[in-house]
Amino acid sequence: MSMDITFLGTGSAYPSPTRGASALVLRREGECWLFDCGEGTQTQLMRSHLRAGRITKIFITHLHGDHFFGLPGLLCTLSLQSSPDPHKAPVDIYGPLGLHSFVRRSLELSHSQCPAEEFKDFSSLDRDEVSPQGPPGRRIHLDPVEDCYSLVEEEQLVVKAFRLFHRVPSFGFVVEEKPRPGKLNVQKLKDLG
Repeated sequence: MSMDITFLGTGSAYPSPTRGASALVLRREGECWLFDCGEGTQTQLMRSHLRAGRITKIFITHLHGDHFFGLPGLLCTLSLQSSPDPHKAPVDIYGPLGLHSFVRRSLELSHSQCPAEEFKDFSSLDRDEVSPQGPPGRRIHLDPVEDCYSLVEEEQLVVKAFRLFHRVPSFGFVVEEKPRPGKLNVQKLKDLG
């Protein structure tokens, strides 16, 4: 399995002309996983060799703006660029509590920039209720044995989130390849002594 990482932004707190806000992409087997999505991530994606349409998972470390303010715009762009293929899986987004509410509210309020059929009911905008539109978020619970959150498990790898110490709830993500048994020709070893 081949993987590569592209840093789209390494600036802290605010972007500069030469360093975008926090964002990086892990590319593996035709898909891209985005880690953080600071302001300007779309622009950095356009300057890179990556295609935004290949993003299948987004992981947000914490809810400071320089790590997630680019997310609503990127999601609208992905929605506008996507073909109406019912077999295409949605983009999975992982992050701290509060992220689901932020994304939902941001996309509801900017409905004129996203396909209208995705967000029809705005009756709850001025109340503290969650909008009934769209799939609900899924809360992932801490594994007390490993002291982590298991986010993704595929045939070749797993992704886990670990709590970090920061001013707000924060997570570090670990992408770990599963052990792969090697191919050992025992007879050839014996023949070679």
